[in-house]
Amino acid sequence: MDPPEDNNNRSEIAFFDVETTVPKRGERFAILEFGSILVCPKKLTELRSYTTLVQPLDLSLISTLSVRCNGISRDDVVLAPLFSDIADTVYDILHGRIWAGHNILRFDCARIREAFAEIGRQPPEPKGAIDSLALLTQRFGRRAGDMKMATLATYFGLGKQTHRSLDDVRMNLEVLKYCATVLFLESSLPDVLVDKSVSPETTSLRRHLRASSSHEDNTVISSLRLPSIGENSVAQPDPFNMSFLRNEMVSDNNLQLDTLMEEEEENQPSDTIVSENTSDHEGYLAPEAISLQNIRAILVPFYHGSQLMRLKLLHGDSPLQLYCSCLQIRFGVNGKFLDNSGRRRLNFVVDLNPRLCSILEACDSNAQKVSVDSGSSSDWNTMVSPMKGFVNYPNARIHIPTEISGDAARYAIEVHQRESSGDAQKLIFSNPSAEELESLLNAGSVVDAFLSLEPYDYQQKAGVRLVAKKLVIHS
Repeated sequence: MDPPEDNNNRSEIAFFDVETTVPKRGERFAILEFGSILVCPKKLTELRSYTTLVQPLDLSLISTLSVRCNGISRDDVVLAPLFSDIADTVYDILHGRIWAGHNILRFDCARIREAFAEIGRQPPEPKGAIDSLALLTQRFGRRAGDMKMATLATYFGLGKQTHRSLDDVRMNLEVLKYCATVLFLESSLPDVLVDKSVSPETTSLRRHLRASSSHEDNTVISSLRLPSIGENSVAQPDPFNMSFLRNEMVSDNNLQLDTLMEEEEENQPSDTIVSENTSDHEGYLAPEAISLQNIRAILVPFYHGSQLMRLKLLHGDSPLQLYCSCLQIRFGVNGKFLDNSGRRRLNFVVDLNPRLCSILEACDSNAQKVSVDSGSSSDWNTMVSPMKGFVNYPNARIHIPTEISGDAARYAIEVHQRESSGDAQKLIFSNPSAEELESLLNAGSVVDAFLSLEPYDYQQKAGVRLVAKKLVIHS
């Protein structure tokens, strides 16, 4: 690469991609390869390129699964430079330029920031970003399927994705060119010729863009903006406005899949309505009080003022929270996995009745649709799981949130006991330990559960978690 330039004159778009290890639970990602091309924004031609393998500090992080994903083995990187050796070059390529890539906001940007943090350096900052996954999902629609790079490449006959950094960024640029060409041609064709070959969603969006085009200026970068997901949903941020990246990508560094929502609760206002005396079920709805037609999913900011969005489940206009009585525990407390602080992540499995099944399935369906429409390509994990060999015994996993503050492994839940004589309850544990919960939540036990439904999308896995806020154990 050439010597550093004046950041104010860095007009090239930096397309980049990182290949990483596939971490096990409790592990972080390690960058194995970095690849980038600088592209002229006026001609979309490649100006310069850079790629290198990267040796992780711990070669044992390169697992068999990791090799299957990108073909990069330990032997390939054993003589490669460490990230600290290439940090200056990566910084010079990225800093002060517009960043572009497929799914970079959810993945690649976070990995770059993690890598710089691990060597004690400030990361590069973009002056804008183009996430082609979100952009094409909104503009091009889902005519190409799940909108992953491999699917788009197959759709346009560009060959097979290699999952190598430089190959992937070049393929990304070609995919963008093809999509732009198709959209440009369609904008000039009568609707009757286009509507038969594209989805209704794409057609509707195309008409909207055509109708509004006269009100937009002709500057490509300033006029491009992610459309809102739906008529009533919250508008998505401008894909070129990355002023929020510095603060918000940091939160992705230390989160693991099963603890994402637990840690979020400690740092953000909670949607959960908790009464000092929840015996009246305040804020929680019994299954028979829930209308499936009133269940909906929307996008809301992660916190006040945030431009990153998260899913939220509602019943009507209120947060959906469940009061489920007489749940039978099929499998007791499982705590074999640890969070980043070494605390055990606890959950247990309960049997579901048909009514509760239909509610959870409706929640999954609504949340997954909004997730997909928002541009997520993550695999969706459903809440309801059929028991192997027991068709009529579906079940669900209930998570127990950990407390983030303090060193002791305590859990943010109240445990009450119902007297055998009637409805009277007595508090037996507040913020119990893992051992106390294990002694109470055994297979065959019956509990009443006050549950929040908390969507997540992390490490290409998405879904809704059932999180217990209060448990009432039957004597």
